[in-house]
Amino acid sequence: MLRSETLFGKRDNVTNTPNTPNPPLGGNALLQTGPGGLPKVTTPAERASTASTPTPPVDTSQHSTNEVGSKLIVGPNIKLKGVEISDCDTLVVEGRVEATMNSRVIQIAEMGAFTGSAEVDLAEIRGDFEGELTVRQKLVIFGTGKVSGKIRYGKLVVEEGGQLSGDVQSGGVASTPRSLSVAKAAL
Repeated sequence: MLRSETLFGKRDNVTNTPNTPNPPLGGNALLQTGPGGLPKVTTPAERASTASTPTPPVDTSQHSTNEVGSKLIVGPNIKLKGVEISDCDTLVVEGRVEATMNSRVIQIAEMGAFTGSAEVDLAEIRGDFEGELTVRQKLVIFGTGKVSGKIRYGKLVVEEGGQLSGDVQSGGVASTPRSLSVAKAAL
């Protein structure tokens, strides 16, 4: 039986059921539920011995947007203004972001908007992007997406209804780009 006094640092003698030891509570002890719903306290040494249990391998063959890494999600109704985003593998924009970033992936949701400059490997645009966008590998503009400004890309996919306007060049950063001027192109 646990009493509130034991939970708040006061100790009293708690009657234990037979064969249920009362382990000492150290600074790093963890209270868990054991067999039969009875409390079980594990120490750091016990946790370390179970931590060596092998874990199943992670499937890395999935689509690049299902990555494991650092991910920043700017939720709906959130405004992030005047920042530089770095060391972020994936930026998901559901609200409004005004920033400079160099990352792996940017995903802009239907109601999301990004203003500023971004240099990424992969861009998936369902909302609005305005500014300077350099996509080293693949730029995908979905039917609800609008991209405008100075745009550089390796490969381009535009769904029907997607809009692309401004100074648009293929070839990314490394190669000599071909100039393409598009005003609200829809494929």
